[in-house]
Amino acid sequence: MTEPAAMHDDGVVVVTHPLVQHKLTLMRERETPTGVFRHLARELSLLLGYEAMRDLPLETVEIDTPLEHMQARRLAGKKLCLISILRAGNGILDGLLDLVPSARVGYVGMYRDPETLEPVEYYLKLPEELDNRVSLVVDPMLATGHSAVAAIDRLKQAGCSNMVFVCLLAAPEGVARLRAAHPDVRIVTCAIDRGLDDHGYIRPGLGDAGDRLFGTR
Repeated sequence: MTEPAAMHDDGVVVVTHPLVQHKLTLMRERETPTGVFRHLARELSLLLGYEAMRDLPLETVEIDTPLEHMQARRLAGKKLCLISILRAGNGILDGLLDLVPSARVGYVGMYRDPETLEPVEYYLKLPEELDNRVSLVVDPMLATGHSAVAAIDRLKQAGCSNMVFVCLLAAPEGVARLRAAHPDVRIVTCAIDRGLDDHGYIRPGLGDAGDRLFGTR
């Protein structure tokens, strides 16, 4: 019996589609080069995006096809907003923009203090009318959850009220922290790994997503 393409559990969606799991395995491999890693991240973001946008509102409109007049469905309300947690979030952002080119885009600049593992904000640029938009907040890794919680705290202060957090990989610690702080924010990911090491990295993971996306160390 074929398993479902996504597993839903208490506000967390793990996308188990075979293509998603295959591409994630390629990303995990140490020898996967930067260009291939970046391309895979873009492809995975498209596949995650379909699940993350499953509940977007629709409206019925009248259109003319080449053959006849009909009633058809299209997205309703304000344009979707994609919010990247810099810098690594841009590796997912590009693929989602391929899927929804008309989406508005925002950025939250966060870096993790290497000593405390706490997030430090250094940049914020957001679209208008966030209270009337569905927003996908994107970051490849949900590790400790500190950056995700801090970013969503900041977005709620700015008026954002309807969010989905999209990541390639998550750790149980990060999922628990984000769900405890923001139970209204659904999480969509490819996998939940074993846990964190002493440096806050996801194990077995795929390494530092930002470094692998941009070829840095």
